[in-house]
Amino acid sequence: MKRFLILFVLLASLARADVAVGLPVEQQVAEAVKAPQVTVVHFWAPWCPNCAAELKNNGWSTFLDTNFDVNFIFITVWNAEDGRAVLQKNGVGAQKNFELFLHPNPSRNADDKMTTFLGLPVTWIPTTWVFRDGKLRYALNYGELRFPLLQQLIRDTSDKWEHK
Repeated sequence: MKRFLILFVLLASLARADVAVGLPVEQQVAEAVKAPQVTVVHFWAPWCPNCAAELKNNGWSTFLDTNFDVNFIFITVWNAEDGRAVLQKNGVGAQKNFELFLHPNPSRNADDKMTTFLGLPVTWIPTTWVFRDGKLRYALNYGELRFPLLQQLIRDTSDKWEHK
């Protein structure tokens, strides 16, 4: 019985350690999206065909380079590695307006994979969110991104509306 109790305490502490590892990623992103400039949060995985299609033809690299005043945060999800090599191969990662995080729960298993971030659902990848001043302005929650649409959403988010 005593061995069982020790094993239970050990497993419980390991489970809490896993949760604690995830907190800094979410906390860092929560702080970053509070910025007054536009921040794009993009959930992706190296194995995802839609994510790969977005990277082709310098899609993301050109978009990051031409939107140097926008912060971009890529969060690798449902994958054990951050995918940095895949991004670098496609010209993404050296930009000053780019950050890469690996979500600490790499599971793709439906029973235990990450399904929320910042209290918002993540049910598909790629998923792309546009923030400004800590507020979610737009969410593209399903499928491959079209860069002209994202450009319009960034422009709309950047606009300063005057109340008269």
